[in-house]
Amino acid sequence: MLKYEELYEILRQEKLNDPLQKIPLDFIKRFSEFIHENKKIITRNGDFFAEELVRDKKQYENSMVLFKELMLRRKKKLLNLVFMANETSVIKKDFENMFPFEKDLFDGLLSSMEQNDKLISMLLLKEASNRDEVSLIITDDVESFVGMDGESIGPFEKGQYVLLEKQIADVLINGKKAVVA
Repeated sequence: MLKYEELYEILRQEKLNDPLQKIPLDFIKRFSEFIHENKKIITRNGDFFAEELVRDKKQYENSMVLFKELMLRRKKKLLNLVFMANETSVIKKDFENMFPFEKDLFDGLLSSMEQNDKLISMLLLKEASNRDEVSLIITDDVESFVGMDGESIGPFEKGQYVLLEKQIADVLINGKKAVVA
């Protein structure tokens, strides 16, 4: 069974360190047993031991607060991991430190973000096709250059999404500097 001090230490480690911390897989079960046992002690003691009852109630309440804060901190870290994985394509960093339900949440959120990005790209493509513009993914760094209208265009970095006039897009595509998104 979990002890209050262990719960406090787990939260302290989660607060002090940026990555998700390794927590035993049976932690939730042990916490549940701990809370159930504390609740039994509180209801069993009644008014006989007023000081102990107050102490036990306070420990029960504090345990719930610590657990909620621990879960909130882990959710925040999980969201940051989802953002990083979506933007940098670094998949499943700290995956081994996640509970199974956190892994499911991570996968679901990442999938939703990827679908959202595809939807945005499709909307941009649709809008671009209406204006003789093309949405591109830059495949090689491109220095700034002067466009057909005399305006400076760029620079662009590899992996960047850009929306350019069809004539300019064709030059970049033919020069193997970009592909249609």
